[in-house]
Amino acid sequence: METETEQVLPHVGVRVDADNVRIGWVSALVHSVGPSPDELVDAVREAAARASSSMEDPAVDARKGAVRRMLRFGGYKPSGRAKPASEYLLNAALKDAFPLINNLVDINNLVSLEFMLPMSLIDLDLAGTSSFVVRKGREDEAYVFNPSGQILALADLLLTASLPGDSPCASPVKDSQATKVHAGSRRLAGIVYAPAELADEAAAAAGRMADLLSRFGAVQTAHGVR
Repeated sequence: METETEQVLPHVGVRVDADNVRIGWVSALVHSVGPSPDELVDAVREAAARASSSMEDPAVDARKGAVRRMLRFGGYKPSGRAKPASEYLLNAALKDAFPLINNLVDINNLVSLEFMLPMSLIDLDLAGTSSFVVRKGREDEAYVFNPSGQILALADLLLTASLPGDSPCASPVKDSQATKVHAGSRRLAGIVYAPAELADEAAAAAGRMADLLSRFGAVQTAHGVR
């Protein structure tokens, strides 16, 4: 059996089949999943506090608007329960209820809040691949997004699908329960969703995520933008 030290950093390939969308990507070989250390918890709380105090900043509204425009397609309306995950995190920060899950998810949420861009985490072993396509959801596509079996309809929603099967596994709103990271995750991909005009921000967010993973849970990381 392949040991952790023998595992190789996965090469994550992402094809973008959606107009005016740029994707930041991260690959990581993880050595541990568990509660975030104090330093990371402090960084999360500081980011939440900054977000709470920046609500009057026009740049925040501009970023929210740009992300919603990226997701507004066909019959999909990015509002209410269908809003991007980055807005959910901002609302949680405003309510002093920012979630702390584990080191990997906390890093994802921290970077998403800092850049106000929605992000996904995918366990590559559960996905059975490290190749993905980012596209719009088709009619009747859906997946379960939590342990209680709730379903997210994916028609017209920007999403990430695993290749070669073209099976949806993540989105800027909620990720599929089937490929979420867990205590035994060792190979993962992070996906940053950004409108084309924020390509530099997507790249910076991917770099920030890779750096935090290297400090708080990963043996090796790589990142880039498509």
